[in-house]
Amino acid sequence: MAKINGNEIKPNMVIEHNGSVWRAMKTNSVKPGKGGAFNQVEMRNLFNGSKANERFRANASVERVRLEQKDYQYLFDAGEAYAFMDQETFEQIELQKDFVGEDGDFLQDGMTVMIEFYEETPISVAVPDQITLIVEETEPVVKGQTAANSFKPATCDNGVRITVPPFIEVGEKVIVQTSDRTYLRRAD
Repeated sequence: MAKINGNEIKPNMVIEHNGSVWRAMKTNSVKPGKGGAFNQVEMRNLFNGSKANERFRANASVERVRLEQKDYQYLFDAGEAYAFMDQETFEQIELQKDFVGEDGDFLQDGMTVMIEFYEETPISVAVPDQITLIVEETEPVVKGQTAANSFKPATCDNGVRITVPPFIEVGEKVIVQTSDRTYLRRAD
């Protein structure tokens, strides 16, 4: 681990603080008229999910944690968990569904995901930023509904509900942004 100054903490950086491991979610550098500058950091505990707000003085030093990132292949839904396989060692692990969270909706057979580890303990799973889905159900186009910003609800083949433009029909492939579950464009 490397020591950094409190004013060097940036969003998504992982630090060790008060005996636990935290990911910085938001940071705000503050230079008050009186007193020394500090970095206001909103952070989330990587083990229990709790949140905290801390002030780190510019001269305070904190430990920056390096996480190991490995590619795993999604294998199958194992009931209360998802099964993944290390693509180098072929070793399999199971992660609880509540640990994976809403991103589990996007898992597809054979998909490569990135799992972050802290000292051999998995702390996060990242699915690809964009994924191709098939529209299974949507409303028919209403005649005259040609406004550029009008959208209609749609259900995809994995059960995820999104909104799509009026010209998208059942059976079409669409590309969806996984971070906010939004329609991006038609798939080729």
